[in-house]
Amino acid sequence: MRVHICAVGRLRSGPEATLIDDYTTRFDRTGRALGLGPLTLNEVEDKKGGGMSAEAALLERAIPKGAMIVTMDERGKTLTSPDFANKLADWRDNGRQDVAFVIGGADGIDPSLRAQSDFSISFGKMVWPHMLARAMLTEQLYRAASILAGSPYHRV
Repeated sequence: MRVHICAVGRLRSGPEATLIDDYTTRFDRTGRALGLGPLTLNEVEDKKGGGMSAEAALLERAIPKGAMIVTMDERGKTLTSPDFANKLADWRDNGRQDVAFVIGGADGIDPSLRAQSDFSISFGKMVWPHMLARAMLTEQLYRAASILAGSPYHRV
């Protein structure tokens, strides 16, 4: 199952980019044997300042056709890392070819795009900057692959 992160904004070099690159590489290595990956990052940028609706249109184009849409949203479901790993495995085992994790811009994800999502995940009641959300998501994807592989990375 191919995994995509579709996000508003361009990632510049810096500590977040280093973390994201590291966890992406780890996920790709660990996930390959599990039928997970590769992980790709699809960035969009609304240069005209059209707000959430313009960002939603750009995100919709970045999401692969037929992909399961998972929004990252504070109103979403809070999962434990093992629960997240099991979700990924279930999606894979049920024949999903692609899953797209969607991260909105500063104002979040437009309601029209949230309505299209198949699932929504929250990293808690706090709102996180989208660059940190990307880093946290890539880490959790790697952690999920590690859990599924039986690796000692995740300690219970």
